[in-house]
Amino acid sequence: MTSLPHIDNLIAPRSVAVIGASDDVTRIGGRPIAAMLKAGYEGRILPVNPKRDTVQGLRCYSSVDDLPEVPDAALIAVPAKLVAETIEALGRKGCTAATLFSAGFAEVGAEGEAAQRELVELAREHGMRLLGPNTLGVYNVDIGYYGTFSSSLDTGHPFPGNIGIASQSGAFGAHLGALARDRGLGCSILITTGNEADITVAEAIRWMAESDTTDVICAYMEAINDAPALLAALDAARAAGKPVLALKSGRSAVGARAAASHTASLTGDAVVADAVLSDHGAIILRDPETMMDIAYAASKKVFPAHHSLGVITVSGGAGIVASDEAERVGLPMPPMPDAAQAKLKALLPYASPVNPLDCTAQALNDPSLLESFTQAALEEGGYGAVLCFLTYVAGSDAMSEVILKAMVPLRRAYPDRIIAFCALGDPEILRQYDDAGILIFNDPCRAVRALDAILRLGGARDKDARPALPSHGPVILPATSPDEAQAKTLLTTAGICAAPEQAVSSAEEAVTAAAAFGYPVVMKILSPEIVHKSDIGAVKLDIQDADAVRTAYGDILAATAKHAPEATVTGVLVAKQLSGGVECLMGINRDPTFGPVGVFGLGGIFVELLNDVAVRACPFDPETARDMILSIRSAAILQGARGTAPADIDALSHMLSRLSVFAAGAGERLASVDLNPVLAMPSGQGAYALDAVIELTPHEDP
Repeated sequence: MTSLPHIDNLIAPRSVAVIGASDDVTRIGGRPIAAMLKAGYEGRILPVNPKRDTVQGLRCYSSVDDLPEVPDAALIAVPAKLVAETIEALGRKGCTAATLFSAGFAEVGAEGEAAQRELVELAREHGMRLLGPNTLGVYNVDIGYYGTFSSSLDTGHPFPGNIGIASQSGAFGAHLGALARDRGLGCSILITTGNEADITVAEAIRWMAESDTTDVICAYMEAINDAPALLAALDAARAAGKPVLALKSGRSAVGARAAASHTASLTGDAVVADAVLSDHGAIILRDPETMMDIAYAASKKVFPAHHSLGVITVSGGAGIVASDEAERVGLPMPPMPDAAQAKLKALLPYASPVNPLDCTAQALNDPSLLESFTQAALEEGGYGAVLCFLTYVAGSDAMSEVILKAMVPLRRAYPDRIIAFCALGDPEILRQYDDAGILIFNDPCRAVRALDAILRLGGARDKDARPALPSHGPVILPATSPDEAQAKTLLTTAGICAAPEQAVSSAEEAVTAAAAFGYPVVMKILSPEIVHKSDIGAVKLDIQDADAVRTAYGDILAATAKHAPEATVTGVLVAKQLSGGVECLMGINRDPTFGPVGVFGLGGIFVELLNDVAVRACPFDPETARDMILSIRSAAILQGARGTAPADIDALSHMLSRLSVFAAGAGERLASVDLNPVLAMPSGQGAYALDAVIELTPHEDP
């Protein structure tokens, strides 16, 4: 099979045919031509319409066959019923890229989905790439190419720059482009993928990762239609040092239904998507405003290595607001060194030189104070970023020249740090700071959030790339879901430890097993069909002697017969009762998009009430497992809170990693694994799965 052509012709064509071209600049077939003529598109525009000789002053051709040359790309703006014959004609002509503005395919139901598949097959026969259907298209500001009918261009064209946008939704992608333009940001590339019959957001991100002109990638997704390609694209962007700012909708039940109807795609679990995409370097966002703030800061290409913030302020209140937000997002604001504080106190006795560094309104009378405090924060504080709250003062004619004179030398002296202002005023005056390399925000909280993201990116660049994934061989699974004892036996082969235990089929066997393990013991029913054994009274704890074993055996069987009479019973499990550790939960869930994912949290209310869990795609190494374990909010309990002994985090990490390797090797029949509880013993004493449930999908008939 030959490889598919690259999408360069789609995004940077030297010539474009517009099928369904119109003289009316408000129609789908007219808007792209008008926009390209206005922008001075460097290539050739070839309108096609059998009813016209000219379109918007350009010669018009009656059919694709009549075109005088092979176009690099085509814009298809014809009714759905004419799309197939149009693709056929373009394929015969040799065109390798087409944008399908036309709607009426997978987004309208099964019949449209079948027609969409046929379009892709037809395009493949001709070696053609398809964007859409149901897409708003592409623009490339650098060459004046506007293969889009977006009405956002009516209010102004975007500015050239190093930001790119990849969006599944055309209207929302154009909205992001308009937000960037209205913010004064340079965004040269917009690629909207629509139904993603062929080209996906993943391929758009990959193109930008490999582009010489795009440095920041903004991505909007409603569904993930090619997870491996998306993760590979994110890895490529990270390797190229290009941040990907990702906004994925469909997080709520209502949002998920809307996404399905809008793009004919299903939305995966948002928690899993966040975890997996973050693990591959994406910055997960919730709103476009934050996306634009971070894109603005990232477009300057300064990513300090130190994740720390210094705040210089002329207002004590503003310093507190910034500090509160920094604490909320986890951006450290360490105090200035004692010697530096003393030096600043000598300059201004009533200043607060700790951090925030409050140089008071006196700095407005003596701008040299602003320079001294900022230089101290950069030089002696060593902060990755310094945020100066100057409000409307920095935007005034009277002060801007003085402030620039003081700050520009600092900007030049510390090129590896960020200097940002929180300021209001005349946009033309504020632009002078931006031109000098000083970031401008109008809100201290938004500034802190954006700076935190940039500083995290800078810190991540100093780390090695994602570790090599542990190798895994195939796992042989039973034909049906196992009972608890069988599940633990299967997991033992993967290196996952359980407490000493034995499956028995009589009360006397239970007595013998208990004597071998030593009291106290735990007893519970064995049945692959009964997951919540304690709910029906089929679990007995703290059994201290042989008589209690015999009684428990009978009670367990009786309770099962009463509450689950149809269940298949395979025996009773007798296990050594362990104590003295921290109860945890770890498990596997097969996500429909990303495959098996590992989950870790503490047991009991921490999982059920606080939803305090960490998630990663499988497989992962023990170090990644450790990071997961320590990332949960309640990790302090494992680390020895309030004088308790720390848990054996090394043992937990290895167990969780081995479980992930087991899941990766088990294949698609593994639906889930639930180890709850896992008892993490004190440090050096191991971790043990006290219960195990493995759910398998049945073998399909051949």
